[in-house]
Amino acid sequence: MMMKSVDIAIIGGGMVGLTLAAALAETELRVAVIEGTLPDETLNPLPDVRVSALSRASERILRRVGAWDGIISRRAAPYMAMKVWEQDSFANIGFKADDLGQPDLGHIVENRVIQLALLDRVTRQDNVELFAPDRCQSLAMGENEAWLTLESGQSLTAKLVVGADGANSWLRNKADIPLTWRDYGHSALVANIRCSEPHDGVARQIFTPEGPLAFLPLSEPDLCSIVWSLPPEKADRLVTMDEESFNKQLTVAFDNQLGLCRVEGDRAAFPLKMRYARDFAKNRIALVGDAAHTIHPLAGQGVNLGLLDAASLAEDLVSLWQQGKDIGLHENLRHYERWRKAEAAKMIAAMQGFRELFDGANPLKKLARGIGMVAADVLPGVKQQFMLRAWVLRVIYLTWQKCGKKQVL
Repeated sequence: MMMKSVDIAIIGGGMVGLTLAAALAETELRVAVIEGTLPDETLNPLPDVRVSALSRASERILRRVGAWDGIISRRAAPYMAMKVWEQDSFANIGFKADDLGQPDLGHIVENRVIQLALLDRVTRQDNVELFAPDRCQSLAMGENEAWLTLESGQSLTAKLVVGADGANSWLRNKADIPLTWRDYGHSALVANIRCSEPHDGVARQIFTPEGPLAFLPLSEPDLCSIVWSLPPEKADRLVTMDEESFNKQLTVAFDNQLGLCRVEGDRAAFPLKMRYARDFAKNRIALVGDAAHTIHPLAGQGVNLGLLDAASLAEDLVSLWQQGKDIGLHENLRHYERWRKAEAAKMIAAMQGFRELFDGANPLKKLARGIGMVAADVLPGVKQQFMLRAWVLRVIYLTWQKCGKKQVL
């Protein structure tokens, strides 16, 4: 096969990698996307168990790259309110989109739906070539370019190689980028749950002594996607438990908030780990999304951080290209690296603090949590500040607009 020369080779055609490619649509940059597995285009009547809670900032990014209509036309569920409480405690707090003058707080969307909508967009771009299904086999670094060999035998040269290839990133490993990681000591159990009472478009989360349990509203009025953080042994037992026993345990754990819970379809559990790459960029290399960082799903911000990685990297690459600068030099990628490392570190620290705050059933800690959450719910202005902090991604987006960074976002 002939050697192909591109400006940017993106390893990973998932949500984050495809968002980066789509964000470069209006440029002359030549982009290759390498993805090992293409998603099935036919959606099942029952939603996939892997979903994401997209913030309104992520919605804006996906609108700007032309993928949002493809998401809405498939399947997406807006949520207009959030309710958070602690089991066996008076601690509780609620949020409504109306309090911020917004139509909703975000959308619950299957990961595959997001990927399919982005694929629709990217495959129509003249400046993008998709290598799929295919995988990277080798990487060699030069002073002015990188060389990639794919399993199909195809060879590529690129000024910049971007790792959007997930938590176990092939590129990060090949580039010998050290990883700081911590095992959260929990697994996330995911499933679709049919409830006897309607969810009313409210995202709900209860903190139990074993870990948080979230019920995320789906497009059907009585169907929710759950994310249940549990010790690994219990998560494994619940995955294999007979449905009747599982339904009873789930209903009790959720304080019977939506009546009887009934699992539909598959259950799955996966280990939860914090990961933080020492470098988000090196000469000829940049990392985005889970390849650079993973966090606890407690606040559902993992994919939102990743989409912002993609959007901010695209902004910097377009700016460098327009100035005639080398898009692969580390010194030119430092702005992206500093900003995204700082944001990821803040989110990791916030999630760890939240976990420690709600860990355990110590009576004094429960009392403090209860007083704090009730005070936040009733004191004027306090809850709005919580909501604004929860909407930090939206604030970043608006800041970009004020700074005139509108080419991508």
